Amino acid sequence: MASSSLTTTPKLSLDIIIVGAGIGGLTVAHRLATAGHKVTVIEGAQTLGEIGAGMLLSPNVTRLLWRWGFGEKLKEVITVQMGLTYRRYENGEVLTSIPLGELAEKEFGAPTYMIHRADLHHILLSAVQPLVTIKLGSKATGIDPNIASVTLASGEIVEGDLVIGADGLRSKVLEVVLPPEEQKLGKLDPTHTGDAAYRTLIPSDYLLADPELRDFIQDGVNIWIGPKRHLVGYAVRRSELYNLVMLHIARDADQAAKAADLEAMKAEFANFDPRAQKILSLVSSATLWPLLDRDPLTSWVHESGKVCLLGDACHPMLPYRAQGAAMAIEDAAVLGSLLSYITHKSQLPELLKAYQDLRHARATDNQLGSRLNQKVLHLADGPEQEARDAAMKSAMEAGLDIAKGMSIGEDEPGFKILKDEREKSRWAYGYDAEADVESWREKNWQLR
Repeated sequence: MASSSLTTTPKLSLDIIIVGAGIGGLTVAHRLATAGHKVTVIEGAQTLGEIGAGMLLSPNVTRLLWRWGFGEKLKEVITVQMGLTYRRYENGEVLTSIPLGELAEKEFGAPTYMIHRADLHHILLSAVQPLVTIKLGSKATGIDPNIASVTLASGEIVEGDLVIGADGLRSKVLEVVLPPEEQKLGKLDPTHTGDAAYRTLIPSDYLLADPELRDFIQDGVNIWIGPKRHLVGYAVRRSELYNLVMLHIARDADQAAKAADLEAMKAEFANFDPRAQKILSLVSSATLWPLLDRDPLTSWVHESGKVCLLGDACHPMLPYRAQGAAMAIEDAAVLGSLLSYITHKSQLPELLKAYQDLRHARATDNQLGSRLNQKVLHLADGPEQEARDAAMKSAMEAGLDIAKGMSIGEDEPGFKILKDEREKSRWAYGYDAEADVESWREKNWQLR
């Protein structure tokens, strides 16, 4: 893959403060430090430990991570899945299967990995620690957008040239970026979607010991979709663990994560495929996460040109497209590339505007698309569900016929659906964030 464009020191080195040491915060810290900027990361947690569960790294992200030198480290901890299978909830009938292995890598130019979120976080943290200052146990309590400073709970004030809010759904930095008119619309506080997700990890050996379940370890990603709920399962961490995510209607409006009631969890999926229920019987503990959301923001950049947002702070993603972390990493790639061009502080507002211009539409489309998938995946049994399932099957059959070298008419419904899905996939996974910036530079920054 191509080498990173950020390999030389910029003509101007900025003092940059990043609020938040999650995946988005650490990724942008790495890109900015690699570009030669002085970076301070502020994080409220006292320690950075093993949190979260499994996640997908799609080609739009893995091409960047390989380019930045993380490929070999990733190979030590990821699981490569060969396909993604959608199944009928009650009996496991295959509705469609999408290739994720070599075929997908050939089409999109980069691999697809399944990874434990903590493993990716550890890889990023290990790379960033020698390059930046990380202040743990440092809760941000105030942001001054005019002088680019962050006040901590201790009373300390950290000053810089730019503040980046990578502090998640309940962002402190958002409080100063969000215009008053949008605050009046309620965009500052996240809203409950009405859905919640159980998340857990099971030792893969438990599934391998059962002849009915062992194939799920090597069988790729399996998604059972049913009325108002669905269940996702796949192996992570070199296939040593099996990741389960179970999405359903929330029983309350609580906005805090909590330990799951396992009997209630099983009851939510009592009419699912017996194999899925058998997998749930192996769960010893799980966490129940409410799914929170926020309407798309008009602006991610403060009018001072000294404060901006990144990742969930500006475009929180529901998990129905598996692109939340991907969008944050793309944000980091674009912002890091743009700020490698800076030669004078007066250029910062223009570069931040370019960051928003390059990222806003794509991130918003993914944000809204995730909401749409929530409805599509959770259709009640009936005509709409039957039409959805028939479309999935016809696309799969068209794909199989093409793979066998059979001719298929372009007016065939299955071909049309398959073509449409592949175009959407190329838009999502064929995207190169750094190439997007390079195109912008050639049009807008060549003579600087």
